[in-house]
Amino acid sequence: MGVCVSKREDGALRAHREAEKQLKEAKARRDAQVKILLLGSGDSGKSTVLKQMRLIHKVGFTPQEIESYRQLVFNNLVHGMRLIIESFSVFNLDVEPENSEYVPLIEGAPDLKDGEPFPLQYLGPLQALWEDKGVQKALLRGNEVALPENLKYFYPQLDRFFEPSYRPSDQDILHCRARTTGINETVFRLKTHELHLLDVGGQKSERRKWIHCFEGVTSILFLVSLNGYDMSLSEDRDANQMQDAMAIWDSICHSQWFRTTSIILFLNKLDLFSEKILHSDIKAVFPDFDGKPKDVMEGREYFRKRFLRLAQKSSRTREREIYVHFTNATDTALLRVVMAAVEDTGYHDVGATPSAPHDWLLVSSFLKQPFSRQSNFRSRSLSNRSMILVSRSFAVFDDVLTSPGS
Repeated sequence: MGVCVSKREDGALRAHREAEKQLKEAKARRDAQVKILLLGSGDSGKSTVLKQMRLIHKVGFTPQEIESYRQLVFNNLVHGMRLIIESFSVFNLDVEPENSEYVPLIEGAPDLKDGEPFPLQYLGPLQALWEDKGVQKALLRGNEVALPENLKYFYPQLDRFFEPSYRPSDQDILHCRARTTGINETVFRLKTHELHLLDVGGQKSERRKWIHCFEGVTSILFLVSLNGYDMSLSEDRDANQMQDAMAIWDSICHSQWFRTTSIILFLNKLDLFSEKILHSDIKAVFPDFDGKPKDVMEGREYFRKRFLRLAQKSSRTREREIYVHFTNATDTALLRVVMAAVEDTGYHDVGATPSAPHDWLLVSSFLKQPFSRQSNFRSRSLSNRSMILVSRSFAVFDDVLTSPGS
């Protein structure tokens, strides 16, 4: 009888120890995870950042993914031209008579099949339409109907895409545009930690799904298209992209879910913003802007302050870090530096209060220091890993970070 009881006790003890071991292992796995949530309105560049992360961490695209992007390039070309033609009714424009025969061809363009080359019968018509005066006039007013921004990248290279051996380059993939639906999670294994990057659709119809991602978030990476200050939403031509982004930002900063979550704000598409501000006055859309027209520095600073004021209204600035950075999501080299700083602090502080923006701020501040002050700044501020990162990258980014347009 006593032997039976002893065996039962031994079995219960082994089961208890096994359960404790599994709980510790599960906790270790959770502690090793850094979960960054990509949020923002549609066309802000979230999916581009995710693609950049794959390039940076050498999480290569599979042959099927590359084939899908090849097909997507053709889709972006014909769909973008179709949107331009549809905008003619808004702008009271039309194609030139000699190009009118090409319109039905574009409107009826098929999707490519796997391995199918770009149909050569589309090359001439697409080139002719791109040079059409009506098309060019519509592009000048593209902000009013949210015409795709990637057309100016793709169309000057049409001949390359129609080569039978065409394979998308990294830049082609970064410029491909496809609406994100649902929740897409990508895992990057970084030394002893895992970085979980969650990309969710930014269109209004997709935002109800965001709440499913909120639990256990280490940091929020919120993207805003600076270029969208005078643009309508693709799904609502009566709504302004920047004002929509501010409304989302305000709700995120006030959310109980993120009371102590560090938030990183990417004011993205600085390159497009720097070009647009030369001919599109911010004050025409935001009357309280009192900076100089065509001044990139004053323009971007105005939007930085607007977003920070919205964050400060939540009266939680002492409970969490908020850091703002100006970015070009299609610039792999720039994203490599800023995302490395985010990752470094994010998984360094797992198990403590997340403070990813802090180390990021130090890296960015270091890069902006006069060279004579860098050695002192280095000794008191940066971790070894971040210092190596800065040392390798400083020469590349000196011009970017200190130029008047950055």
